[in-house]
Amino acid sequence: MTNESYDYVIVGGGSAGSVLADRLSADGTHTVLVLEAGRSDYPWDLFIQMPAALTFPSGNRFYDWQYRSDPEPHMEGRRIAHARGKVLGGSSSINGMIFQRGNPLDYERWGADAGMETWDFAHCLPYFNRMENALAADPADELRGHDGPLVLERGPARNPLFQAFFRAATEAGYARTDDVNGYRQEGFGPFDRNVHKGQRLSASRAYLRPHRDRSNLTVRTRAHVTRINFHGTVATGVSYRRNGRLRTVDAKEVVLCGGAINTPQLLQLSGVGNPSHLKSLGIQPVVDLPGVGENLQDHLEVYVQHACTQPVSMQPNLSLWRYPLIGLQWLLGRTGPAATNHFEGGGFVRSNEDVEYPNLMFHFLPVAVRYDGQKAAAKHGYQVHIGPMYSDARGSIKITSTDPAVHPSMLFNYLSTDQDKREWVEAIRITRDILEQSAMAPFNGGELSPGRAVQTDAEILEWVARDAETALHPSCTAKMGPTSDPMAVVDPLTMKVHGTSGLRVADASAMPYVTNGNIYAPVMMLAEKAADLILGQDPLAPVAADFYRHGTSQLTGAMNQETVMHQETLQAQSTPRNRRES
Repeated sequence: MTNESYDYVIVGGGSAGSVLADRLSADGTHTVLVLEAGRSDYPWDLFIQMPAALTFPSGNRFYDWQYRSDPEPHMEGRRIAHARGKVLGGSSSINGMIFQRGNPLDYERWGADAGMETWDFAHCLPYFNRMENALAADPADELRGHDGPLVLERGPARNPLFQAFFRAATEAGYARTDDVNGYRQEGFGPFDRNVHKGQRLSASRAYLRPHRDRSNLTVRTRAHVTRINFHGTVATGVSYRRNGRLRTVDAKEVVLCGGAINTPQLLQLSGVGNPSHLKSLGIQPVVDLPGVGENLQDHLEVYVQHACTQPVSMQPNLSLWRYPLIGLQWLLGRTGPAATNHFEGGGFVRSNEDVEYPNLMFHFLPVAVRYDGQKAAAKHGYQVHIGPMYSDARGSIKITSTDPAVHPSMLFNYLSTDQDKREWVEAIRITRDILEQSAMAPFNGGELSPGRAVQTDAEILEWVARDAETALHPSCTAKMGPTSDPMAVVDPLTMKVHGTSGLRVADASAMPYVTNGNIYAPVMMLAEKAADLILGQDPLAPVAADFYRHGTSQLTGAMNQETVMHQETLQAQSTPRNRRES
């Protein structure tokens, strides 16, 4: 059934898709159709809108694609669950609401590759700023945005456990930082979050819902795209299944925003990928692009949990009998324990002197609970989420069937390299060092996980293999790069898929390297820039702002004198042991 045509068809109404839907339809001259396989993010859906309810959608088939990796050979053959949002707003509707740009040197790394010069930090910064309204940032700070659609609150981190953790980090020799998304990422402090006035602010709420009444914007949920349609190598539209019927829609441009799993899956189903792989499944190759589905990157993490000796943690709020009162408090005033994501602070450090910028990220929680809601056996507790940010392990996404409903093969190869193993041991030892500092002593009731029996490097790695979970940052499976790179899939100047016309990618799959934090913010930035490139508009002018680099002592640019004095005071208070400062 073919009866429609649009200027742009966006496949996926998730984080990137929400940005593109807004920006491509903004001037009213282009017709835009968004096709989302999942359900709507209804305003009354507490599992989405209530920040502390974040553990409920993950693993739930009504919200989550429920992906699982292949048996991971270096993790005792475990199949790692990968929650991905199957709902408007995508994973921004079910994630932990943590907003981390990544380090400026992440984008310098992107820009250092041949053909990627327009993706260095100076070129990415104006797009970060365009999307942000960073409420806690100095209005004069050129490194932060102040009037974008994505309102960012700073975690209050008022619980005494947060303050003790920050003091412990300085005692261990690490700096405090006022804004990990500003001048200096390296250090510890409160985190920005996608929570506004006690409610989740997903990409859909920020970009899509305010503009659903545009006459040139159409959004369809429960519309599962099954194939990109080609005439030769020109994408002419897509086929999708909705309400049990297969439909076809024509488009001048097809923009893939399905993410690091769905985008390569759809490309392969449509004949774009490695010809030998496609032919083995009976798929006629349309474009020879062996990089489709390759270069898969992610972050792995564990929870180092402690019992707490004082009744200050959030642990009691996990009791079922408290849920009605907590829920009522949130419903009536958007306040109370349900109004926060609880990931209110943490830090970034370098685990060794071989790395130029932080390769470890810490999230601190004043509660001991796993992401799926399983709580530790303690009346009160706290925990640190920790894992290396730059594993050199690489995996792949490969379809195993021509049926779009069959999940693809996903192999991440976690813990498969010497670098990975080294940094995991460093991560656990540094975490323990911080948690054993005197600032934490009044609360320290002993390590619950992994437990003191785990001490040697081998024991640490065995525990990680048994216990680690994904931090839910799959990326890089259709990476940007020039045609001279045989594994590149997307043109960095246009976002077009190499060898095709009328087909673009603008999501996490296009990242060449994963950044050193949660990837929601980088994906939103990428989509913002992609919107200009797709519309043929001149990109925003690069901004050559100063940022912190380890080994330099000059504090300039976005840091005002008060901030400089604050940093110097904190550094003077730090003990020299394990010092990582310049």
